[in-house]
Amino acid sequence: MDLALLEQLTSDTGRTLFADIATRQGEDPLRISAALRKAGYEPELIAAALTQTRLRTKAHAKLGDFAERMFFTANGVEQATRLSVAAHHAQRFLGAGITKVADLTSGIGADSMAFAALGLDVLATDIDPLTAAMAVENLRPFPNASVRTADGLATDFEAEGIDGIYADPARRDGTGRRVWTPESFLPPLDAVWNLRSRVAGVGLKLGPGIAHADIPDGCETQWVSIDGDVVEAGLWFGSVARREGFGALVLTTTPSGLRATEFTGDGLDGTVHTIDAASELREYLHEPDGAVIRAGLVAHLANELDGALIDPSIAYFTSDTPVYADGSSLSQAYRIVEAIPYNVKTLRAYLKDRKVGRVTIKKRGISVTPEQLRPQLALKGENEATIILTRVNDKKTAIIVDPLQP
Repeated sequence: MDLALLEQLTSDTGRTLFADIATRQGEDPLRISAALRKAGYEPELIAAALTQTRLRTKAHAKLGDFAERMFFTANGVEQATRLSVAAHHAQRFLGAGITKVADLTSGIGADSMAFAALGLDVLATDIDPLTAAMAVENLRPFPNASVRTADGLATDFEAEGIDGIYADPARRDGTGRRVWTPESFLPPLDAVWNLRSRVAGVGLKLGPGIAHADIPDGCETQWVSIDGDVVEAGLWFGSVARREGFGALVLTTTPSGLRATEFTGDGLDGTVHTIDAASELREYLHEPDGAVIRAGLVAHLANELDGALIDPSIAYFTSDTPVYADGSSLSQAYRIVEAIPYNVKTLRAYLKDRKVGRVTIKKRGISVTPEQLRPQLALKGENEATIILTRVNDKKTAIIVDPLQP
């Protein structure tokens, strides 16, 4: 899509076209396209509108009902921050007393929307004219947000009255392939980080796979998960940093809304006991949330529940305590039924004796594919089981468990 097509889509004609498409939800796209051509719309405009409709549907999981009126690029949907996470970003700036944020890599404007919605003044910049034009449309409901087609790094922050900087560097190259090293990001990590002396606070959104060694000194790094899916690592410096070091933010959907739990390991010893054999497994097995694992805080979490690791290199620990005092969901707990040495023959015989016909297989630290293993187990019977294949002090072990409800 180009700027001319976007202008048509935002016109009265475009709005009518989107309304016509909405009345045909569920129909075959080819039939929709043919009907719209018959109604007099240009094929190129129809194709652009159908693409936007598809992208809006895809974006709904991240942006909710806001997505229904927004405009997207394919990359914009992929990189857009979930509104629930963007709200936490905005709250950091607000809590630090910052009033105006420069969103240096605004993309289609998801983070800028959250900033503006919570009362921050926002200058959103993007170097791509089409993406910036989409951000203009997406931020139109917010008079405290402005958009500029520009290199955000060149902004005169002092003259603009900007006291906070936020950036979400692109982590794909020109061919769409993912890049992993911070110097390959667009803009490079250092280019944004070097601006920190010019404002009160700086925040960056990076991929959760960033190596600890690639994180600059002197900042707070917080890995964020939503319902078990680790979505980002946020780097915070200056007044928007609450502490120095690594932490996790675990967001969990509950009947009453989204629950947020932060974990930093403060005050806990990072060293932890490791059991020597499966016979030392306690009543429960814990699988820490991915954000806790990425932050390197598994040992701290195990100590909080007076637990012990099952292997020095495996992110499972065992404990006699199933839940946390505050009811937070920092790990999935399982009641241990039995643990047996792992090999296919032994596991098949165990399941046969117990008439197990359905299994849920989880694994960590063992090179096995559950989809390939399941047929080898010759499952037959009316019972079901959950099996965790892992290592206990480097010995392959099958742990049969009952998952506890979070």
